[in-house]
Amino acid sequence: MDNYQSLDLAQLIREVQGRHVLIAAHGFNVTRADGIAALSNWESLLQLAPPAVFVAVLWPGDSIWLHGLDYPEEPQVADGAGSQLIAPFLDAHFGGAASLSFASHSLGARVILQAISNMTLPVRRAVLMAGAIDDNCLNTEFQAAAARIGEISILASHEDEVLSLAFPLGNFFAGILDAGHPWWHSALGRSGPSNPPPANFQAPYQIPDKWEFGHGDYLQVDPAAPPPPPFLVPTPAYVPAQGSDPPAGGAPGWQQSFSAAFASTRFR
Repeated sequence: MDNYQSLDLAQLIREVQGRHVLIAAHGFNVTRADGIAALSNWESLLQLAPPAVFVAVLWPGDSIWLHGLDYPEEPQVADGAGSQLIAPFLDAHFGGAASLSFASHSLGARVILQAISNMTLPVRRAVLMAGAIDDNCLNTEFQAAAARIGEISILASHEDEVLSLAFPLGNFFAGILDAGHPWWHSALGRSGPSNPPPANFQAPYQIPDKWEFGHGDYLQVDPAAPPPPPFLVPTPAYVPAQGSDPPAGGAPGWQQSFSAAFASTRFR
């Protein structure tokens, strides 16, 4: 939380004026304190070329009851946060930015896609990491939003334990409550987008299985580990091939360092 700063609205507007803005949203079952800690830590690993500024979005993604078992209701919370709160706020106050881009983790994908759906301002880039959302969402529910984004990037992992187990189960119950979320779809953050991907989708996206990249690894904060060294992947299109060894020699914290490096290259 060392990088966390509280700004009033006038200060925030001045900070984004004329700058390329990257707006990031955390995922489901994340408290306010954990969201601040995770996004502040991730910001310290980003390597954004100036003039650029990072803005963290905290939304009510922490569990309402029974610590995570209310997942079927949370997409509605995410939708409301994006469409009713974030979109009008950005339209009202971020018009002076040079550009707007987004990054998200887990159910935060719904937050930013709903925001984009309801904004009038253009969107330059979007990076959806471990998206806890149906794999066909960019061709169905959020097709119009996807078409409004300059370039879309995804990070997905077959080793994501949440999206391989909890997500399909949660979607089954969500399908009972809301027919718009049929349970049989895979998660975007596990296998990537269903075919055909949008024309503005930038591949590759699949993290090597050998890395055993879990759902919480993208924005993890490990107080016991030394800060991981920031590093950049070689090109904006680069994701290592299957069978590749973990980067940075597998040093503690390399996972969030990789996700930050990936987002940094896609943001450029």
